[in-house]
Amino acid sequence: MSPQNFTFMFYGFTVAWLIIIGYVISIAVREKKLRQELDRVKRMVEENEQANTRRQ
Repeated sequence: MSPQNFTFMFYGFTVAWLIIIGYVISIAVREKKLRQELDRVKRMVEENEQANTRRQ
């Protein structure tokens, strides 16, 4: 292989790794948002249950 091919291969692997890292970061951000939403829903359910037990 010529040195130019190694250069292109290096650039290709660099781009591939950057895409993978970006994808993993985006998944982590979405996971964090989902956890926050789940916590919010849990609090709403608990508040609703407390309000219902007070009425009875």
